[in-house]
Amino acid sequence: MNDWLDGVSGAPPGGRATAWITTPITTAVLRGALDLERTEHGILPHRLPARARAQCADGQLAMAEAQPSGVRLVFRTRATAVELDALRTKNAYRGAPPRPDGVYDLLVDGRPAGQGSVPGGNVLLVDMVTGTAETQPGPVGTVRFSGLPGRVKDIEIWLPHNEITQLVALRTDAPVEPVPDTGNKKWLHHGSSISHGSDAASPSTTWPALAARLGGVELTNLGLGGSALLDPFTARALRDTDADLISVKIGINLVNTDLMRLRAFGPAVHGFLDTIREGHPTTPLLVVSPILCPVHEDTPGPSAPDFSELGAGRLRFRATGDPAERAAGKLTLNVIRDELARLVRQRAVHDPCLHYLDGRDLYGEADFAELPLPDGLHPDAAAHRRIGERFAALAFGSGGPFATGPA
Repeated sequence: MNDWLDGVSGAPPGGRATAWITTPITTAVLRGALDLERTEHGILPHRLPARARAQCADGQLAMAEAQPSGVRLVFRTRATAVELDALRTKNAYRGAPPRPDGVYDLLVDGRPAGQGSVPGGNVLLVDMVTGTAETQPGPVGTVRFSGLPGRVKDIEIWLPHNEITQLVALRTDAPVEPVPDTGNKKWLHHGSSISHGSDAASPSTTWPALAARLGGVELTNLGLGGSALLDPFTARALRDTDADLISVKIGINLVNTDLMRLRAFGPAVHGFLDTIREGHPTTPLLVVSPILCPVHEDTPGPSAPDFSELGAGRLRFRATGDPAERAAGKLTLNVIRDELARLVRQRAVHDPCLHYLDGRDLYGEADFAELPLPDGLHPDAAAHRRIGERFAALAFGSGGPFATGPA
């Protein structure tokens, strides 16, 4: 165990008496990231590789892929106390109340065992009226978990899904080692802000994280808020990432942004799937259409924010398109669902490992009546749980396209 550590023992900042061991933060203890960037402060996990990041200068994508949804520290130890130093970048919106701090979820042997947040850090102050933003710098902070059982156990610390997080130092009061490969299948998922975790309660309770736990699989989450746009570099990232199971949830961002018309959409989907298949020719591949979103079911985008209640901390979205524009090829969620179902049927004739799931089977009209989308676009924490449970049953359950067994 100690041979792997290359760590440093001693008291942490502040002179506390605990004898700490500092462990290097590397891929040996970090899961769910495709790239690690060394910064002046520490390690910045990325969910897209450097080559992909270099091919798009969009600020929304840069923010989304650097927010570590699904990224977690995983190690085995007898430690009863764990500290993690990190420098966060938290979003704030001019004219709106402060947003809640990002949450770190602690799991011990797969069970929730604590939560915490890192104080300090940078603030990205966004003016949603003008579209401008400024960064207000702040200090490194620490999240601490103590009183853990002294036996050998597996620790997971899920990083905040909604804060850019630079990892500075990991300290424990006993040595740690990597967790051996369990043989669980590796699930690679791509989607929009809903898959990213928007409005989920915490990083281990986003719907993909919940579904992964229920399905007994290892998650790599490429849910990219506002950025599930059939980008070729994202397809190549999926192609080049090790996976036993792959799902792509397509649609809502294309309507949000009014990015393309039906003529471009079909070939773009084919190209996206073709690229994935270059690296994963026989891997089970599940195409998931959008969940129910009434504002865009039959009304094209783009989406626009409604600022009328921003001062009270409430932001809603509305569709600004005209349903008549569907005749000219504008996309709506129903148009996208019909086209995705058609394309998957066509391709599945020669690709028996390709499958389709209607997103309304995860969240449909009855769910909207019970658990409406608070801002018109994004499910809340309860709806995330429902979607995760539904996906686990439909995809990982008996007869599902991802029915699990030995990898």
